[in-house]
Amino acid sequence: RSLGADVDGNSVVVGIAARLNPVKDMSTLVRGFAAGYQKCSRLRLVIAGDGEERQKLEALAKELGVSRQVIVQDIALLRANATAIFSTNRGYVLQEKNVCERVFKVQHTDEEVEEELSIIVDMGGFVKDVFVYHKVYGVLKAEMNIKSRMDIRKYMEDINSGKSSLLKNVTSGYHYHTISADSEEILDMIQEDLSKRGFLAKLQDYEPVNFWKDAQ
Repeated sequence: RSLGADVDGNSVVVGIAARLNPVKDMSTLVRGFAAGYQKCSRLRLVIAGDGEERQKLEALAKELGVSRQVIVQDIALLRANATAIFSTNRGYVLQEKNVCERVFKVQHTDEEVEEELSIIVDMGGFVKDVFVYHKVYGVLKAEMNIKSRMDIRKYMEDINSGKSSLLKNVTSGYHYHTISADSEEILDMIQEDLSKRGFLAKLQDYEPVNFWKDAQ
């Protein structure tokens, strides 16, 4: 409602965050929504983004008779309404409120990467990044943004094709992941499963993370 959408408690709101340019083809989305709205009047569409196609999309929604049901809004305005939105190499990511985070130090072989990531996402975890502590270069970090088996499959395809390489191999397999989840209980279960599999690595005194403190 704060964005001007015509919504109530029975509305079904779908949304997308993207740059509004011809490559994204948002016009097809608006036309598809208009067709769906004819069958289900509870539908609402929020398009978050900015670009040269914005006015065109607003005009199209008006032409199709769904201008009150389709809201095209700037990302900056959503952020101003206290919505945490981050631009990543996989597109925009919406961070849910009250998300818990924990850093895990792990070590495993190249062949075990998929298994490690699967343990995390199958338990409801979101793999935000991977980073290592290098004695010369310091912290080396890369975004991952993996939340599903499909994301893992795409990541592994990039690795196996040579498009990407594993950061962990810079430091003999030792690396860290920032994991987020809806609750501390989920993070505890992820930690337990990683430990059972032997993936959790021993922490050194100089390291600034300590995920063992509550388990000891």
